[in-house]
Amino acid sequence: MIKIYHNPRCTKSRQGLKALEDSGEQFEIIKYLEDVPTKDELKQLLGYLNLPAEKLVRTNEAIWKENYKGKNMTEDDIITAMTEHPKLIERPIVIKDRKAVIGRPTEQILDLLQK
Repeated sequence: MIKIYHNPRCTKSRQGLKALEDSGEQFEIIKYLEDVPTKDELKQLLGYLNLPAEKLVRTNEAIWKENYKGKNMTEDDIITAMTEHPKLIERPIVIKDRKAVIGRPTEQILDLLQK
């Protein structure tokens, strides 16, 4: 099953959702600000993305700048920060068959769907 980690207030996330709707594929929407991923779920997601935790963080968010920027943080520290402040998680994220992409730009979602 295809999944999208979605924030309805985000333009890029809405564009990613539309791309999935237009594809005709069945998918599940995870509103990650309400249904916050656990540390284990984030670790699995990072594995699907093949990225270190820092690449999944929205580093321009005030929460990051005020609390974490410039600190020496481990992968686990960064993952914990994202579970405590899910607004820090990049969006949208689409998962298909144990592979995932951050849907910026939306074309990355289309590429994933074609694999």
